[in-house]
Amino acid sequence: MTPYDAVLLVSFGGPQGPDEVLPFLENVTRGRGIPRERLVEVGAHYQLFGGVSPINAQNAALLAALRAELAATGPDLPVYWGNRNWDPYLVDVLPQMRADGVRRVLAVVTAAYSSYSGCRQYRENLYDAAADTLVIDKVRQYFDHPGFVEPFVDTTIEALSELPPGVAQGARLVFTTHSIPTAQADESGLLDAPGGAYVAQHRATAQLVADRVAAETGVIREWDLVFQSRSGLPSQPWLEPDVSEHLEQLSVEGVPAVVLVPIGFVSDHMEVVYDLDVLARETADGLGLPMTRAATPGTDPRFVAMIAELARERCAVGAGFAAGGRALSPLGPWRDVCLAGCCPNPRGPRPAVAGSD
Repeated sequence: MTPYDAVLLVSFGGPQGPDEVLPFLENVTRGRGIPRERLVEVGAHYQLFGGVSPINAQNAALLAALRAELAATGPDLPVYWGNRNWDPYLVDVLPQMRADGVRRVLAVVTAAYSSYSGCRQYRENLYDAAADTLVIDKVRQYFDHPGFVEPFVDTTIEALSELPPGVAQGARLVFTTHSIPTAQADESGLLDAPGGAYVAQHRATAQLVADRVAAETGVIREWDLVFQSRSGLPSQPWLEPDVSEHLEQLSVEGVPAVVLVPIGFVSDHMEVVYDLDVLARETADGLGLPMTRAATPGTDPRFVAMIAELARERCAVGAGFAAGGRALSPLGPWRDVCLAGCCPNPRGPRPAVAGSD
């Protein structure tokens, strides 16, 4: 018996055509005072890809794979999908779930790490959409779960194999993730460490991948954690170094080649295909620095199986059994329920589901 009636895949969303780009960006930035000219500038990135973000197609593929996995391994529950910023919107999907007879929901967020935008904000969105009608829990952060780490190990090794033989031996691993304001990073996860849980979790994942790549290839490689896709005001401190600036520094240091490993992302969406495959590629090519990129988990069977495993784990907790689960780093397994004050809203307190506050 499971304490839930359905699983809900929760994600960011993205435009599906040129006419949707600006309305989508307005949704994403609402209340942040971003000038329209900046939105038009960012929108041009999407137009390079026909105005279509890859994230919705990737989520549709993940949804199909997850439905098949849960049907095969359990819990055999219906799976819905809702986005924060674009169709299918959470505010539409959750009332439909209620109409379908769903009362208790287990949410799976397509973000592996602790931060306001990657956890608390989704919990607020879920509260806004359905707190009065549904009970909603969520699976824990999974940054150090084998199903997340192992696909990155394999794709990193594959990316190394794509480098010219003369430089592959000395290639540096450069792990990338979305930059966030340093104040938000410091408060993330209630972890007393530089950059809070957000940076600590990413460094743990990077170390796990680097160690396993070394074990598989027989070569111990230096690695760095860098940041990308900054969107804040220049006067506001955000996590650094930027990936392109870091590539310039590595070139100065004489590093012979680089593999970018986007551990901050579960699939190859816009921040990956534009900020890395276009911008970082242009930087590397301009420097004459050989560079390849590792793929993200996407619908790797191990990643899909991980989600099902996390669902079973959370079902056990919801049914009153002891918490616990697989994790590869000393930081995990992460909490099943977010603590009060965890990853606070920078604009002030707001109610949220699936936490102690």
